[in-house]
Amino acid sequence: MAHYSIKDLERLSGIQAHTIRIWEKRYQLVHPSRTTTNIRVYNDVNLKRLLNVAMLNRNGLKISKIAKLTEVELNKKVMQLAENFGDIQNQVENMVLAMVELNEEKFETLIDNLVAQNGFDKTITSVMYPFLVRIGTLWQTGEINPAQEHFVANIIRRKIMVAIDKLGPYKGEPKNAFIVFLPEGEYHDIGILFYAYLVKKHGLPVIYLGQSVPVSDVASVQESYKAENVFVSLTTPMADYTTEEYLAILNKTFKKSKLYVSGSLVSGIEFKKSSSLIKVKSIENFEELLSKLK
Repeated sequence: MAHYSIKDLERLSGIQAHTIRIWEKRYQLVHPSRTTTNIRVYNDVNLKRLLNVAMLNRNGLKISKIAKLTEVELNKKVMQLAENFGDIQNQVENMVLAMVELNEEKFETLIDNLVAQNGFDKTITSVMYPFLVRIGTLWQTGEINPAQEHFVANIIRRKIMVAIDKLGPYKGEPKNAFIVFLPEGEYHDIGILFYAYLVKKHGLPVIYLGQSVPVSDVASVQESYKAENVFVSLTTPMADYTTEEYLAILNKTFKKSKLYVSGSLVSGIEFKKSSSLIKVKSIENFEELLSKLK
């Protein structure tokens, strides 16, 4: 069973730590254990209950009334809310719950129902992306069990790959082709996998190289395939280079290609107009850029 600090609960539930303490003291909504130094420690049961309470409270039910509900009544009301697939926040919280429970059937059912109602693209951009942002900080700091990370990542990755397969192979002479990859040491590939899907959806050829690829290997593929576009995402600091140094290497290596760069590491960096670098600010921004290549 995983263990969480009160700050972990705050990040996962969206409920401020101060409020969690009040709910705990006044209504006994959660029951943390204590360390020898009297620090609160919460488990999966506490987290799941808090997520359920937060969902009901956010949807208008007073905390004093929630506190009087039995566990069965609480779960029943949450399930009723879960049927509203138009409420993005509810669905994000349900996905967090399914992740904590390692409940594959629940997680897949949530995604499938959302796709059926809203379409694949909107489900990824409006629900899956906020969900990944919600838990991203905890993944990077190791405060969530790696098994939980791999569990949800593999399901989401599988859904995107199925969507890519449904688009079928590219036919015809390659034009405005893309190479999509992550730099060495970067393994969180769900984002670029979805970007590769968008390239293919827009009718453009794409070679997906995936995780932790040396620049020299990408350059070799680019030379053979003559791809006009290279896409990379930078989210994890590199061991051997600063972000600026790595961008300079890319700019020097791929002089004849357009370099599309996304990720949190480049959000505050201004690209020189003389370079071939193009900052991808969002999924919507990338789709606009793709539409200009047709």
